[in-house]
Amino acid sequence: MSMAFNSGYAESEELLQLGFARVGHNVRIARNCTIIGFERIAVGDNVRIDGPTTIVVAEESFVEIGSYVHIGGGCHLSATVPLRLGDFSGLSQGVRIFTATDDYSGKTLTNPMVPARYKRIETGPVILGRHVIVGAGTVILPGACIGEGSSVGALSLVSRPLPEWQVCAGTPCRALKAREKDLLSLERELRAEDSGVASPFKG
Repeated sequence: MSMAFNSGYAESEELLQLGFARVGHNVRIARNCTIIGFERIAVGDNVRIDGPTTIVVAEESFVEIGSYVHIGGGCHLSATVPLRLGDFSGLSQGVRIFTATDDYSGKTLTNPMVPARYKRIETGPVILGRHVIVGAGTVILPGACIGEGSSVGALSLVSRPLPEWQVCAGTPCRALKAREKDLLSLERELRAEDSGVASPFKG
């Protein structure tokens, strides 16, 4: 069978050899991803990152990816300051996360090729809580942390923090209604199954 259009995945052991800060078990990252700053990226267990995703981590920053996390194809994660994705979080295809932005007012110069003294960069960490799911094409701006359990609809613009356990969407993104928490019992079942312990929540 031809492999011409299948670049495949690098798995946990190979990823550790590349110099990641941490790599758990059952981690797969597509070989056509672009990753800058391996040594500043920590990855938990049961994680898959599809290509062609780009992750860029500045020297003074880090990226922390929890366990049971999926990052869909074509995402872009830019970590000038810290970026964290909580356990069971997920990014659908084409999500963009930025922890820094230029000043668009025209009062300063812009872009990475201009010395810092001529620019005014606004930064803010981005933290996605546990069980956060982000729809395709969404853009998350600096400081726009998303509370545990919230979901964000496709093509949203997240420019400010979002509360926990809400269904959110829009440009700008806002909370629309409460999100159900049934998935928490399913998390307990899965963790019990993975640990080899019979779950009291089944049956």
